[in-house]
Amino acid sequence: MLKNQVEKYIASKNGIVELHIGIKEYAERNGLLQGKEAKVLESGSLFDNAYIERGDKETEEFLGEESSAFLEQSISYFKDKKNEFIYMESNWFELIGVDAISFENDDVFGTFDVMLGLKLQKKHGPAITKYLDEMLPETGYDLMFDGNEGLWSLNFALNGLDRYREDLSIREAYSLIYSFLFKMAESIEKQQ
Repeated sequence: MLKNQVEKYIASKNGIVELHIGIKEYAERNGLLQGKEAKVLESGSLFDNAYIERGDKETEEFLGEESSAFLEQSISYFKDKKNEFIYMESNWFELIGVDAISFENDDVFGTFDVMLGLKLQKKHGPAITKYLDEMLPETGYDLMFDGNEGLWSLNFALNGLDRYREDLSIREAYSLIYSFLFKMAESIEKQQ
């Protein structure tokens, strides 16, 4: 799945292909550049064109659409605004089979919770579970397949990821989440 998505993305571009560093390295390892020149996107620019909105955790009421400048704030924003969550859609999520990623502070446990939908077939359950068990042994996760939607619902604590720090910006947190999910997509692909 990952290989096909990256290959399709590269084929759709004319001239120099701009890629996130992890995607570029993956494309090079797998010979997907097809003779095209690849340029690494500037660090942190991955979500510049993302759709970002804030919502109310209780009612899921829309509180406002945000520009990418909102991502420069510290994740502690959500400790101060305990009733809010952030919802993000990005074209880059398509490559890894993710529809959108939401992020909030859990007021009971004090962790930063990540919630997303994985567009993967049910048969990938054991591969997903294996990766999550290896990578999140301390904090755990919730994973459930919704047959009606054909989507895996995945929740985990950002605090459980390597390179997590309390002083991350929201952009850095999303970059960390993206890297984690990209590696998961690679892991699932290798197990096929």
